[in-house]
Amino acid sequence: MGKRILVQRRGRGGIVYRSPSHRHYGNIKYPETKKWEGKVVKLVRDPGHYAPVAVVRMNDQKEELFIAHSGMFVGQKINSGDDVSPIEGNTMPLGLIPDGTLIYNVELRPGSGGNIARTPGSFCTIVAHGENVTVKLPSGKMKDIMPSCLATIGVAGGGGRNTKPFLKAGKKIHAYQSRAKRPFSVRGVAMNAINHPHGGGNHQHVGRPSTVGRNAPPGRKVGRLSPKRKVK
Repeated sequence: MGKRILVQRRGRGGIVYRSPSHRHYGNIKYPETKKWEGKVVKLVRDPGHYAPVAVVRMNDQKEELFIAHSGMFVGQKINSGDDVSPIEGNTMPLGLIPDGTLIYNVELRPGSGGNIARTPGSFCTIVAHGENVTVKLPSGKMKDIMPSCLATIGVAGGGGRNTKPFLKAGKKIHAYQSRAKRPFSVRGVAMNAINHPHGGGNHQHVGRPSTVGRNAPPGRKVGRLSPKRKVK
């Protein structure tokens, strides 16, 4: 009797495959109020985010979480509103940010809390203003966004994270465990027939169609899902 394949064990859940959310600082979104002022009290490393997280104490003594920009420091004051200056760390509506400014943590819809350019070292560029604001995304694609959406001036902190090599396999395992991700992936054709439907044989080959039906049982549902039926 064969074992459950790895993807099934991960889907079932458990301590090993569950992200350690008890160590996460929380969901990072813009405050609900459109205007705020605060001071950075500390910069922390959140297992749930690759970019550094800034803990900001507002004027009402509440603490909020922000994605830190490159160069942010403890004691820095950050502001938001329609009358603030477009300097690094300040949050403004897209319609008031000058052309050519680098921004990050951009909202796609007003009040969404930030959706684009949140990874380390990423940024968008304001290209033009009109009925909507044209923004150049990190991928190079141009996108029109409503002028009332918020964005933070600067570049997301933590850039160059991928340039440092892991050097050892154990380092990679520990780094990925903090986010409940797989550090390595074994091909199904490299396994034994008892462990995977693609395993076994005198040489590595799938041995059957690599597509699988959407209603296949869990032990067989591996490979590529069959394409959806086109409705005319």
